[in-house]
Amino acid sequence: MANELEYKNILAPVDGSPDSEHVALKAAAVAHRNDTRLDLLYVIDTNALSGVAGMSITGDVVYHLVQDSEDKLNKLKEQVLAAFPGLEVDIHMRFGSPKKVIVSEFPNDHDTGLILIGKSGLNALERLIVGSVTTFVVQNAKTDVLIVQ
Repeated sequence: MANELEYKNILAPVDGSPDSEHVALKAAAVAHRNDTRLDLLYVIDTNALSGVAGMSITGDVVYHLVQDSEDKLNKLKEQVLAAFPGLEVDIHMRFGSPKKVIVSEFPNDHDTGLILIGKSGLNALERLIVGSVTTFVVQNAKTDVLIVQ
């Protein structure tokens, strides 16, 4: 019987903000202690893309968003592996609503046992209007959630 205090498959959603490195390293430490995989996830918000001044987004813009996201994920993976050599780290990119992807879609596909997420990437006004992804994750996730300050 596995120890119920151990987590299997740790998810760390990152957004490219300066806090992403801190979240990734905290999640890596937990994954290391639990001898499990770390999934770094970057979600490209399709709702935000479609609402940019009512303009259609060109393939070139999408390509650059994907390249930028991939570069950020690879950099975070390198930093994590420098701190925790040998840790199994996978990077993932998804399109969609960050709230839905983080809460259900990704965890269901990858058997996530714990989500480590940053407190918030939004300022107070944006949280009031848009709502915090972190708040949504805490209220709706079916797994444990650890908020990284």
